Amino acid sequence: MIYITGGAGFIGSRIIHDLSRYHDVTSVDFIDTCNLHNDIKGINTLNPYDFIDKFEKIIENGDQVLHQGACSDTMNYDPNTMINLNFNYSKHLFDKCQSLKIPLIYASSAAVYGDGKKGFAEKEECENPLNLYARSKKLFDDYVRCFENNLESQVVGLRYFNVYGKGEGHKGRMSSTIHQFNQQMTRGEAIKVFEGSENFLRDFISVIDVINVVKYFLKNPGKSGIFNCGTGKSRSFMDVANGVMKLHKRKNIEIIDFPSSLKDKYQEFTQADLSSLRAAGFKDKFLSLEEGIEKIV
Repeated sequence: MIYITGGAGFIGSRIIHDLSRYHDVTSVDFIDTCNLHNDIKGINTLNPYDFIDKFEKIIENGDQVLHQGACSDTMNYDPNTMINLNFNYSKHLFDKCQSLKIPLIYASSAAVYGDGKKGFAEKEECENPLNLYARSKKLFDDYVRCFENNLESQVVGLRYFNVYGKGEGHKGRMSSTIHQFNQQMTRGEAIKVFEGSENFLRDFISVIDVINVVKYFLKNPGKSGIFNCGTGKSRSFMDVANGVMKLHKRKNIEIIDFPSSLKDKYQEFTQADLSSLRAAGFKDKFLSLEEGIEKIV
């Protein structure tokens, strides 16, 4: 059995959609995965706290855990929420997986790199989180690092860069710009981009590629570590807007003011260093931004 926390979320539900074709999977979430995503049928759902409480009773040898659940709202400034959901729960899950020698693959975040001025390698000297969400992700990464030389079973942290793809509509303001721009075009509106967006660069990675990375580590339980999960190429938000408009065959764009609330908390540039991921044996090519946008539009 593969247990996927955050199974009703964007990435978690896409992983379930893919893995359930070949494996027995259980979604661990507060929301019924089948009700939220009507293209996923017959998936058992466990409450996250029941999963922790009953862990020793339900886990069997050969099971695997994909921990994708978290509070991913970068505008949430409630420390109790962030610490409880993104650190305490993750810590309990890690400890239980280690005690029973169960492989754990969890979602970290490229947000830990902050402004990126120190680089994007999986090293502490590159990390400079700018908001509470990023700090909570780094806190758990640091906890895992304490055990890196004494692991009882596989532990993989995947630092997701800007993930986009089918199934993120419920995320609202936290959905990718690709999704938001496409929705604006579909409604007949202008695409709204922040002033200076031609200079804001991100490493956009399709959820299709994310799933391929996850499956690689599922198939290679002897490999552990914290790895970047991006394409290794950065593109501007203006590139995204132009790509969406091209496929809609309509050019309609509106430049809006940059929100003051994001000042000093906004990553202007991200680009995954893939050296560690490639060294771990993952050799697949990633979709280009244009290929990924086309699959959505």
